[in-house]
Amino acid sequence: MNQLDQLKAFTTVVADTGNFLQLAQFAPRDATTNPSLILKAVQSPDYAPLLKETVAAHRGKPLDEIVDQVLVRFGLEILKVVPGRVSTEVDARLSFDKAASLSRARRLIALYEAAGIPRERVLIKLASTWEGIQAAAELEREGIHCNLTLLFAFAQAVACGAAKVQLISPFVGRIYDWYKKSAGSAWDEASQAGANDPGVKSVTQIYAYFKQHGIKTEVMGASFRNIGQIRALAGCDLLTISPDLLAQLKDSDAQLERALDPARMPAMPVVELDEAAFRFALNEDAMATEKLAEGIRLFAIDAGKLDKLIQEA
Repeated sequence: MNQLDQLKAFTTVVADTGNFLQLAQFAPRDATTNPSLILKAVQSPDYAPLLKETVAAHRGKPLDEIVDQVLVRFGLEILKVVPGRVSTEVDARLSFDKAASLSRARRLIALYEAAGIPRERVLIKLASTWEGIQAAAELEREGIHCNLTLLFAFAQAVACGAAKVQLISPFVGRIYDWYKKSAGSAWDEASQAGANDPGVKSVTQIYAYFKQHGIKTEVMGASFRNIGQIRALAGCDLLTISPDLLAQLKDSDAQLERALDPARMPAMPVVELDEAAFRFALNEDAMATEKLAEGIRLFAIDAGKLDKLIQEA
């Protein structure tokens, strides 16, 4: 049995791509998208007609409405392939605007529902800013489930759990990137691999805390750099994995052991955070502060590029 099938025995595998033509070969349950992945997809000749067709059908509408139509169109195509859920992201430029995030999230869900997709099959992705988390709390109360992304700090996860969000996506690879860059020539790859990988340790801490305290929020490790990180998080609720790493797992028949198990997690005290405590805890974590800001900037840049492509289509 290959490692991908072994992993599926105790972790829900999610495809991290906007390329729905690649999905079927890996048989993931869910799929996630973001502005960068959609931008990459629409620049491919395989998807250019879909972009043009969608834009033509909604020409004359405000740009942000056409963008949402494009995002949902990709989501609808993905849902033809995966049996579970698709994650569709609210514009990263709204990461600090709760009211605008709520408006866009509700519109995305309305578009899916108008196309016959029940809201249970859609996760609205929001950045794990204080505003994004509070928007998600309100959406969850309306039955609109959320995926909180760009999550790097334990404080972000705690706040998401308190907000009763459906799912969080802690970013393994970007945490790893920061610590590796920070260490420079002193970085020792071998000693920082597997369970010692800083990104893996972050997700393990969050998983342990949620399981110990009965927090229902699903933990989905994201942003992987290598299959060693994936193997070290086998047993996590979900893992969202790029097609190239899914292929590596599928091509390996090596034994894969469960790494995360609720029965073998260390005891952790309850943490309570109001807005001031959340902001201070995030500020105290240089890695999380920098990677959250950088992530929002990069997604915002790609959202702007997607705007331009749509205007030119």
